[in-house]
Amino acid sequence: MATRRKFIKQSTLGAGAIFVSSFSFGATSANDKLNIGLIGVGLRGTNHLGNLLARKDVNITAICDIDESRIAIAIEMIKKAGQKQPKIFGDSQLDYLNLLELKDVDVVIISTPWLWHTRMTVDAMKAGKFAGVEVSASNTIEECWDLVNTHETTGVQMMILENVNYRRDVLAVLNMVKQNVFGELVHFRCGYQHDLRHVKFNDGKQPYGGGVEFGEKGISEAKWRTQHSVKRNADVYPTHGLGPIAVMADVNRGNRFVSMTSNASKSIGLHNYIVKNGGQNHPNAKVKFKQGDVITSTIETANGETIIVTHDCNLPRPYSLGFRVQGSNGLWEVDGNRMYIEGQSKPHKWDSADEWLAKYDHPLWKKYGEYAQGAGHGGMDFFVLNAFVESAKSNIAPPLDAYDAAAWSAVTPLSEVSIENNGEPQNFPDFTRGKWINRKPYNWIKNSY
Repeated sequence: MATRRKFIKQSTLGAGAIFVSSFSFGATSANDKLNIGLIGVGLRGTNHLGNLLARKDVNITAICDIDESRIAIAIEMIKKAGQKQPKIFGDSQLDYLNLLELKDVDVVIISTPWLWHTRMTVDAMKAGKFAGVEVSASNTIEECWDLVNTHETTGVQMMILENVNYRRDVLAVLNMVKQNVFGELVHFRCGYQHDLRHVKFNDGKQPYGGGVEFGEKGISEAKWRTQHSVKRNADVYPTHGLGPIAVMADVNRGNRFVSMTSNASKSIGLHNYIVKNGGQNHPNAKVKFKQGDVITSTIETANGETIIVTHDCNLPRPYSLGFRVQGSNGLWEVDGNRMYIEGQSKPHKWDSADEWLAKYDHPLWKKYGEYAQGAGHGGMDFFVLNAFVESAKSNIAPPLDAYDAAAWSAVTPLSEVSIENNGEPQNFPDFTRGKWINRKPYNWIKNSY
């Protein structure tokens, strides 16, 4: 690993440059296999595990989780795949530190509750382990800086595992952006609009979606996720929408977020859900939820674009990330599946986006889309995991790096302060320390992963 660490440290100065490596999820020699440790094997962690077990270029050498039932599920998956049983950790919340000491772990994938993401990623980089961390990467501005500072101090890479950056329509629109189909970019909209009430309350005793328990009495994400709605009035989950938009706008690579204002609506959705499913007299009906049901943030960039980001997870609604990409020549809106390009669309008439998205289908999806379909979330889970594995195998900066993880995750603490101060503008820290001016955009079109 000494050679690996040396190369990673040397390549830090080139973060954001264009790297092209072979797409090699197929057979490879035993010596070339990447040894992976999984920290957290809940629903998301076992999804990653299943995709890793389908590859021939990785070994699962260690897993860590404090939930014995999840360890058992992971072991059974590994056994069925014909791999050796990995080393097991989970005796305490800090047992992951022992996993990080293993010489036969090259990289780690972190799929734990949000409050652990930064500390585990920082500890991984300090241990010389290339880290992939689930979203969001950080909860506070201090944690955002922790990611950047540790990366720069150690020279070890990390990647935020934002799968929506690899969604088929998103990559097709990115292809259109890079080919200047929309003209000069002006405005974006995005967000996380997803009815998660059934996730935030679940005791496992009633059909999925019927329980109203959380915290110690909850199961799965209800154990921890709901507490954020109790204690924080903020956009706590910004990256599914903002990650793809940030890449389209070249944020941290010739552009950056400059300032943001946020406002929150009243909070009634979670209380109403409890009353409807548990009754007025249920103890949780007395809980005061701090998080507004709809949180709206407006970001200004150095290049003059505006981005509206919406968090809407506590009310009944269909799922949407609310994407809108608008430039001087036209726009795409995901809701309604519509496109308008001046001079090519009929004046003042929407086109169905289908033909446009097919025409500009991203090379990654053209080549590997059929293979990826079973990977989860429509195939995008395959691509984000593959980008992580290939970056680690080649010892290069990943496409979504520490600076991206910090900038995107900073929306949470900045929105919290802005809301608390009646929408007062908040300045984004420049996590690149000025390097954004000269960093070149990552080449998502030519890059083989």
